[in-house]
Amino acid sequence: MERQREEGPLEDAASRARQRGDYRMQEAKPWYEEDSFWEGVAPILFNENRWLNASKEVEAILSLLGIVPGASILDLCCGVGRHSLELARRGFRVTGVDRTAKYLEEAKQRARAEEVEAEFVKEDMRSFCRPMAFDAVLNLFTSFGYFEDPEDDRQVIVNVYRSLGSGGTFLMDLMGKEVLARIFQERDWQRIDGTLILEERQLSKNWGWVENRWIMLKGGERLEFKISHRLYSATELSRLLAECGFQKVDVYGDLWGAPYDHRAKRLVVVALK
Repeated sequence: MERQREEGPLEDAASRARQRGDYRMQEAKPWYEEDSFWEGVAPILFNENRWLNASKEVEAILSLLGIVPGASILDLCCGVGRHSLELARRGFRVTGVDRTAKYLEEAKQRARAEEVEAEFVKEDMRSFCRPMAFDAVLNLFTSFGYFEDPEDDRQVIVNVYRSLGSGGTFLMDLMGKEVLARIFQERDWQRIDGTLILEERQLSKNWGWVENRWIMLKGGERLEFKISHRLYSATELSRLLAECGFQKVDVYGDLWGAPYDHRAKRLVVVALK
């Protein structure tokens, strides 16, 4: 009885709500902060083919940036370290940053097993900043534009700008608005490593935002996630980078430097500090 009086009616009500599984009193996290999402989609995002492709992608990135072993590279939103580890194997000084603890633990385990040196840091990209610490920063695989407040996107880029040394470069790889407009489908499906993936998409905010619903089926297991993010055109992203201080922005249609035209597969920008 004494304990109940100390907690008070609100705390006691919250306790009863938790016991009956009623979480309406708690504010829902945005999708990108839900570990259950990142852990659930990991087998798809980091399947065997994507691990195999990492070496070719790093080769293209290095050619595009013109950097050489020994340079310091930040892999921002590094996931399980596909690119971080490949860069470390090639003699670069690598720091991988991500917010998902399980991803980072896998990256660290792989680094130990291969006896390669790479630093992995658990932090939100809106807060991570090491002034003048890096020669290059990578943000790959549409790991940008998640936040509802556009000022959060701006903060990420400001952090990157501050973290780069003079003459440093920032490479971003994402699905550009122009590319999506060409290939857009309201719904489709694919099978990856025995998992059936159904995806529904809905555009909003005058082509500024996309809502996605993913349903993953494997055996008797069913997972469903809703994710959303901001869409950038090449012009919009280039303008944002310039506003944050970058002196020169080049735009490409893939990591191999193809033109950003009607055949572009991705929106790839290289910004120079």
